[in-house]
Amino acid sequence: MPNALAAVTGASAGIGAVFARKLAARGYDLLLIARRRDRLESLAAELSQVRAEPYVADLTDPEAVARLGKRLAAEPRLSLLVNNAGFGVPGRFSEAPLDGQEALNSIHIDAVMRLTHAVLPGMVARNQGAIINVASVAGFLRSPNSVGYCAAKAWINAFTEGLAVELRAAGSAVVMQALCPGFTYSEFHDVAGVNRASIPQSWWLKAEDVVDASLAALQRGQVFVVPGWKYKLLVAIGTRLPIAWRIALEAKQPLRRPAD
Repeated sequence: MPNALAAVTGASAGIGAVFARKLAARGYDLLLIARRRDRLESLAAELSQVRAEPYVADLTDPEAVARLGKRLAAEPRLSLLVNNAGFGVPGRFSEAPLDGQEALNSIHIDAVMRLTHAVLPGMVARNQGAIINVASVAGFLRSPNSVGYCAAKAWINAFTEGLAVELRAAGSAVVMQALCPGFTYSEFHDVAGVNRASIPQSWWLKAEDVVDASLAALQRGQVFVVPGWKYKLLVAIGTRLPIAWRIALEAKQPLRRPAD
């Protein structure tokens, strides 16, 4: 029997690369998707125990997303899609360049929607498969530093939950998951220009622990996965506060600039 295939976006570093390594260890063949060819080729060579194919694509480009969607839709072995690619644009929304906000929405919303739409019909027809959409604790809360990012991750949460409801109503075995980590050691915050020293060390998660939590929850069909007890508690309390209280607390966060 041929191996099942997993496609991972943003596979060149961080959570995406860890997903690739963990899935290879479980016997998945891999389609590794990101912009940096050298990183993908290095990772593919490392994962020599399975077939790991680098696929270079900029997911802020609608044409690149369309080509990738066609490739995924035509792959009968596709068992898992991990929509992980993403980035943050820190700073006040009113001061941030619009093109950065548009690119953020392209990769977190448009690409996630289009790739999910490409693979879901085949999974439903086979009555087998799973989609993990990497969201964030930020999708449950708001920040004066990351308005667009929080909104995009909230969309991912709502989109994933909606599809989980739709699939369950149809009696489908296809599984949807929104993975919602907090601060995680990766290149994400370096690219965003966030000073890690400004965040207490106890709030940082390891990418390996985040992925382990995701894959364990996938076996249970759990829709929302929030790794780490502190973040579980934060989401549980924050989402139950009266809206006026929550906004008052969120507004007290410092307005960090990217260079802070």
